[in-house]
Amino acid sequence: MFGLARFSTLFLALAIASPALYAAFVKHTLDLQTALLRLLIAVPVAAIMLGVVRAVTRDYGKDRLRRADKRGGPPAGSEPVRAEAVTGEPMQRRAADNEPG
Repeated sequence: MFGLARFSTLFLALAIASPALYAAFVKHTLDLQTALLRLLIAVPVAAIMLGVVRAVTRDYGKDRLRRADKRGGPPAGSEPVRAEAVTGEPMQRRAADNEPG
């Protein structure tokens, strides 16, 4: 439901708990169990935070597709890209092209 095992959730939880982990593993000023408990608490907090962001941005861009369906045409930005391939040497500019008139 909230995506507790997603990479983004675990990464955000690690970022949230990083001061406690730094204090426990590097500076040795915090108990290891306390730091790991803070990491364990940070996982559901990060999942809820990212769940809210996902819920808010879920329909982003779909409104444009709905409007295009109502018009009957393809959605804006989905037209195929057309390009021309040109082979050979580039044309040299003539001196007359540079003069006005």
